[in-house]
Amino acid sequence: MDLITLQNFLDNTSFLILFFTMLIYWTGAAFQEVSVLPTLGTTGIAMANLSIAALLAARWIEGGYFPLSNLYESLFFLAWGITIVHLMAEKMSRSGLVGVVTSPVTMSITAFATLSLPADMQTSAPLVPALKSNWLMMHVSVMMLSYATLMVGSVLAITFLIVTCGQNIELRGSSVGTGSYRHKLNRLQLSKIDNNGKVSVTTMADQNGSGKTAIKNCVGSRTLAADLHLLSLQKLSLADVLDNISYRIIGLGFPLLTIGIIAGAVWANEVWGSYWSWDPKETWALITWLVFAAYLHSRITRGWQGRKPAILAASGFIAVWVCYLGVNLLGKGLHSYGWFF
Repeated sequence: MDLITLQNFLDNTSFLILFFTMLIYWTGAAFQEVSVLPTLGTTGIAMANLSIAALLAARWIEGGYFPLSNLYESLFFLAWGITIVHLMAEKMSRSGLVGVVTSPVTMSITAFATLSLPADMQTSAPLVPALKSNWLMMHVSVMMLSYATLMVGSVLAITFLIVTCGQNIELRGSSVGTGSYRHKLNRLQLSKIDNNGKVSVTTMADQNGSGKTAIKNCVGSRTLAADLHLLSLQKLSLADVLDNISYRIIGLGFPLLTIGIIAGAVWANEVWGSYWSWDPKETWALITWLVFAAYLHSRITRGWQGRKPAILAASGFIAVWVCYLGVNLLGKGLHSYGWFF
């Protein structure tokens, strides 16, 4: 089997593995009593990661350069990065929750690269002179890893917004990564029926600083129906995990983005004689940096809680895609090397 045939096999295999892995995660979310499904999902992501890594290695051997010279290669590198971040986030959360939202993103990226791009864009081609530099690996790879990391963090923030839609959530202490959600009343009330058949016993549920749930009983006269827009225990725990993991992942991706931009500026000075040219790609990289800088600033310094920083992170998801792919649709600027990339 030659390298081209191997690449065709591996890209299709990666797509199929991710497709079935996505179905496994979704099925696991629908039928939570089947405990083996999250493990199967993790195995599928690991297999996809190895398959994509083998594909990129084959491209590297065939072309003789680091495989980040066109859209096809960068899409698979992005998917590979997302699978790595996924495995890290899943280990943090210790559940299959992350895969429910990240596996569709990764599968869609590989599907676009495998099924939508024309054949000539999937073929290795000689590098243009500007890309014949060690900075191709140092700058572009770090930028792509930052995109992958920030995408995962942002999509988890979007999921947090969906889960807490219409709810008034107050966040305490999660800026250091511990989580710890409270309802506006600092409690979650669930009514129970006492021995006389009357609804008079209320369960008070608080989230403590370690992210675990503490339950205590008290006697009260209010019923569950009288409490407006209260989160269920399961929803509260879900929101806690989503925001906690999202914050940690974005906290990892932001330094990568910073390093990537600095490395790009040094490379630009070597090639074009200027550290910064306000090229569309550079401008949007700066916008993306500012969005996530504002997110981290709001969490750490300003003390923003709940949905406000999540909205910033969700807008960052759009900024990352515009920076990575959107500006290349214009076909303008110093970063345009052929169609899209």
